Amino acid sequence: MDTPLSTIAVVGLGTMGTGIADVLVRAGREVIGIDISDTAAAQAVAALEASTARAVARERITEEERQDVLARFRTFSDLQAAAEADLVIEVVPESYEAKQEVFRALDGIVRPGTIVATGTNALSVTRLAADSAHPERVLGLHFFTPVQAMKLVEVVSSVLTDPRAVDAVTQLALDLGKEPVAVGDRAGFIADGLLFGYLNQAAAMYEAKYASREDIDAAMKLGCGLPMGPLALLDLIGVDTARTVLEAMYADSHDRLHAPAPILKQLSEAGLTGRKSGRGFYTYEAPGSGEVVRDALTPLGSADAAGGREVRSVGVAGSGTMASGIAEVFAKAGYQVVLAARSQEKADTAKARIAKSLARSVDKGRMTGEARDATLALITPAGTLDAFADVDLALEAVAEDLEIKQELFARLDKICKPGAVLATTTSSLPVVACARATSRPQDVIGMHFFNPAPAMKLVEIVRTVLTGDDVHATVREVTTKIRKHPVDCGDRAGFIVNALLFPYLNNAIKMVEEHYATLDDIDAAMKLGGGYPMGPFELLDVVGLDVSLAIEQVLHREFRDPGLAPAPLLEHLVAAGCLGRKTGRGFREYARR
Repeated sequence: MDTPLSTIAVVGLGTMGTGIADVLVRAGREVIGIDISDTAAAQAVAALEASTARAVARERITEEERQDVLARFRTFSDLQAAAEADLVIEVVPESYEAKQEVFRALDGIVRPGTIVATGTNALSVTRLAADSAHPERVLGLHFFTPVQAMKLVEVVSSVLTDPRAVDAVTQLALDLGKEPVAVGDRAGFIADGLLFGYLNQAAAMYEAKYASREDIDAAMKLGCGLPMGPLALLDLIGVDTARTVLEAMYADSHDRLHAPAPILKQLSEAGLTGRKSGRGFYTYEAPGSGEVVRDALTPLGSADAAGGREVRSVGVAGSGTMASGIAEVFAKAGYQVVLAARSQEKADTAKARIAKSLARSVDKGRMTGEARDATLALITPAGTLDAFADVDLALEAVAEDLEIKQELFARLDKICKPGAVLATTTSSLPVVACARATSRPQDVIGMHFFNPAPAMKLVEIVRTVLTGDDVHATVREVTTKIRKHPVDCGDRAGFIVNALLFPYLNNAIKMVEEHYATLDDIDAAMKLGGGYPMGPFELLDVVGLDVSLAIEQVLHREFRDPGLAPAPLLEHLVAAGCLGRKTGRGFREYARR
């Protein structure tokens, strides 16, 4: 274990094994690639030849350096080739039987001081180590795909692992330009432990026909800034692999959120395992292709056959950041906007906020001074809702309190003309409760914008069981005209984004409560391993811990799932007034402005 890890064997030359071999040889290591399939070995060599040829073409390496890299990669079909390795990394299929077979064979091949690492992302490293003649040299080394691009490496120790082995592979990860995170042995570790619960809930949401696969994926990409939607990601990972990971996580946690959604079993057993088979949640051009092609489930357009109503003027009720942002969006799209607040002064202040926002756009060259002036001219501030008498669409963005919203909708019912569409921007309250406060529930719908409204492209269109088809069609059309992306969902807690996002955030808090990992390691794992723009604790502090707790409570009340109960640590921080950036302290401390 004290020798440098200069010769490394990679057992299993699938996508992951080939990627690991690639980064190792480029970092100057001698790599022994081992696979029982001659085809897999040949494909691994071809992949390395292609990637290094691209590097030469881009002038990142010379042809001489390329030949040196290729010379350091040798492939074999027999495990005996690992005899000279300082480190063996196995990345064979995700099953105990397959991995144990490799580990037992290696006992009779490698030197006693050779480190043996498993690339598992869900199975117990301790169980694999216990089957080895030298459990102290066994650990987990979990890379993320694509290995060349993803920075995170989870270094997984069991209670049997020699700390010197951990130090050696941690240094190797650093030498490869990766960011190692040390974790204990539990199913899913950090990144997959949080990621797969979220993917599972997305699969269950789709299976329940709550939203289309396209809308679920678009919602999470546009609403959360994720690089891929959850169902497309499941297809990339492999539906069968995801099911295996979730089975291991459920066996470990007994949390219903980890119990694999039945659709994962159905797809797996039908051989519809995702991109690798050419079909999973989506259909692909060919097995192994990432090109999605139209199939019987591909939407042709709006689900509504009914035509929409004409909308020329819009009323926005509220004076906060969301209300002014929404008013700005509509005015930019050319709509006449009435911005109504509880007083003329508040309405004028809200318009002044819009003027500052537009001025910043002019300063950054995103719009002209003439366009700014024309946009502002379309906004009329008003100190009373009576100014909504002639609007075609009335949209409220007031406090997230059901009684306040119901009172406002009762007033809109009396003020707005017949045929006007009445919309709420609620992120968690039942839209139908607002509709029932009026005498025209068929005209009421949810339009959930995301903050900041001018920048965020997503709008969740929430129709109740009472919403008219023409109202739904109207709002979809208007959403497109204001250059936003509409996704359809039903009237249930959390809609799409919050219903998938907040259980993930809650599980991250539980991980800290259980002392499994630190805030910093969890945030790093999700940014580097999952491609998230922010780590969960960064995001919680930005959203506000009080807001996050309220959404968690709504989800728990609606779905009655014990796994959705708010983490006690979140409740304690809110009770202590530590609400995130807005108070200067949440999960982290911030400098006061």
